[in-house]
Amino acid sequence: MAVVSDARRAPFDRAAWSASLGPSLTAFRARVREEGRRLYRDLPWRRTRDPYGIWLSEVMLQQTQVSRVEGRWEAWLARFPRVEDLAAAQSADVLALWQGLGYNRRAIALGRAARQVMAAGGVFPRETERLLELPGVGPATAAGIRAFAFDLPGTYLETNVRSVFLHELFPGVQSVSDRELAPLVGATCPPDDADPSDDPRSWYYALLDYGAHLKRTTTNPSRRSAGHGRQSAFEGSRRQKRAELVRLLLAGRDEGALATTTLARRLNEVERAAGRAELDVGQVEGLLGELAAEGLCRREASGWLA
Repeated sequence: MAVVSDARRAPFDRAAWSASLGPSLTAFRARVREEGRRLYRDLPWRRTRDPYGIWLSEVMLQQTQVSRVEGRWEAWLARFPRVEDLAAAQSADVLALWQGLGYNRRAIALGRAARQVMAAGGVFPRETERLLELPGVGPATAAGIRAFAFDLPGTYLETNVRSVFLHELFPGVQSVSDRELAPLVGATCPPDDADPSDDPRSWYYALLDYGAHLKRTTTNPSRRSAGHGRQSAFEGSRRQKRAELVRLLLAGRDEGALATTTLARRLNEVERAAGRAELDVGQVEGLLGELAAEGLCRREASGWLA
């Protein structure tokens, strides 16, 4: 079933691939559908076609384990049940609810995107071009929204999908680029929802579930992707210190604006407890400036606010 057997590959030719793969492509799709039925996960966001809820799940699941999102997705919808509720929310309230999911910029982007949707009439877009105009929405997220909310075809290339294609069609091949994979992903997606058992929505669920299974039971196929890289350690990193400052600002909301010296003292209590070196006020000021530039906090005359 493999497309190639060694690392010396010509650029992808869709017509040649379609003509040569023939029965192999049919077998590949049949295998994915079979594994998808066997491994199907009944996740809460799969019980809706509401584009707002599906968009939220797609953003939450970026670089985050499914187990961390379950429960958090429901809690979010209980607090902000509609896109207009999110659009009207204070950034600090959005950040507070997001804590624990990582990458706080995603929460800020959600709020900005919700306001953009409301400014355009409150109807969530389904066209790829319009989805890509929303803050924080990239090609994979746009394709996921189109498939899972609207049953529309697209190239949904995320880590679990990538794992399936590498495992089944590029066995043993190293440094496979997304430029090679993307046409294959797009070509195998059903063109419409004529067959409810094999439409874009069910096809990509099957790929996601089979890919998650492969990553648990085999050497992660995604490691053979050209773009694969190990994420740097969080603890002690700049990301950790930035995230801790956001947490401190949220925890201190009732106190009003917090001075840089106050935030430095509280951050250094955390650093000392973890056995790490303290930061000086200038370093903390620099981190706060970065956060402010990204919309994660703001500065007032008397100090900093979330």
